[in-house]
Amino acid sequence: MTTRIPVDRNRALRMAAALVGLAGLTVMLGGCMHTADEVTTASIPEDYRLRHPIAVQEANQSVVILVGHARGGLSAEQRADVMGLAQTWRHEATGPVTADVPTGTSNAAAAADAFREIQALLIAGGVPPRGINLHRYHPADPRQMAAIRLNYPRMTAVAGPCGLWPEDLGPSIHDKSYIDNKSWYNLGCAYQRDMAAMVDNPADLVQPRSETPAYTMRRSEGFEKYRKGTTSTTQYPEADKAKLSATR
Repeated sequence: MTTRIPVDRNRALRMAAALVGLAGLTVMLGGCMHTADEVTTASIPEDYRLRHPIAVQEANQSVVILVGHARGGLSAEQRADVMGLAQTWRHEATGPVTADVPTGTSNAAAAADAFREIQALLIAGGVPPRGINLHRYHPADPRQMAAIRLNYPRMTAVAGPCGLWPEDLGPSIHDKSYIDNKSWYNLGCAYQRDMAAMVDNPADLVQPRSETPAYTMRRSEGFEKYRKGTTSTTQYPEADKAKLSATR
């Protein structure tokens, strides 16, 4: 004898609807995860100037003065280096000159004598005495030559670091840049880094320079020639002497 269990039709319909809703929610969550991955990949700028921007920041300009253990004076080349540093300090420095002088080494006495000469050269080159700071240090490696290092902060342009390859350059279905025909991540980094190293005034990357006064003497001479009706071009009499033939 078979016993039939009564089935609640409404309850069965509710369970089926719940299963269908759960399946749909799973598909939606999977789609959301895929969309999030696409947004993260698309957030990398395609323009190399935005992907590898040039930043203007403060960095140290350094000059190293090698000092022996028996000679404390500077050579002619070292004096030129110190005077050149003093000239550039007046134009671009944003802080004092810091002199790292070794102590507790075999050339400590010679380095102290060399620093006194360096200090005199810096003051003669336009660096005020209060703009020179003395910092004594002891090298960690005794085999390393203890030298005097002159540093001062200045504004500089930097870019990079370069050489970052987050994705493979070879053709692959997993490489979205290959599928979308986009440039690889490291493209343009070396150009931006070289441009930042070559710029003379980092402020030129931020804003244009203001106009300088015109050369009044040269402008007045050109106006005078124009008033008299003569040509304002420069004459080069020696130009005819460089001709190979008088035939035109």
